[in-house]
Amino acid sequence: VQLQASGGGLVQAGDSLRLSCVASGRTLRGYATGWFRQAPGKEREFVAGCSRNSLCTYVANSVKGRFTISRDNAKNTVYLQMNSLKPEDTAVYYCAADNSVIASHYGDYQQYDYWGQGTQVTVSS
Repeated sequence: VQLQASGGGLVQAGDSLRLSCVASGRTLRGYATGWFRQAPGKEREFVAGCSRNSLCTYVANSVKGRFTISRDNAKNTVYLQMNSLKPEDTAVYYCAADNSVIASHYGDYQQYDYWGQGTQVTVSS
């Protein structure tokens, strides 16, 4: 599976962005998919994810109520809608996919085999 993330940019606090992650090579059906982010000097952290049966309800507490993950299997695309952005959301955002990760490990980036190249999100105050 090849993943291509896009949609990042420079925005002001309170603005919105929508990230997209297009998969090619294989259908995403049967794959868990997730968005992770990594700020300079920090470890990669889980943001939101969808299960292998496309249940997109896994959201980190730090973004709950502001970010929404969704998936369109027909378009082989995963989205991350980010609202009410804060400066602390600044990071490189990565999409990931894996067809063997289990629910209890959706938030563990080391469980994912396939990664997009990352897209930079910068939120100014």
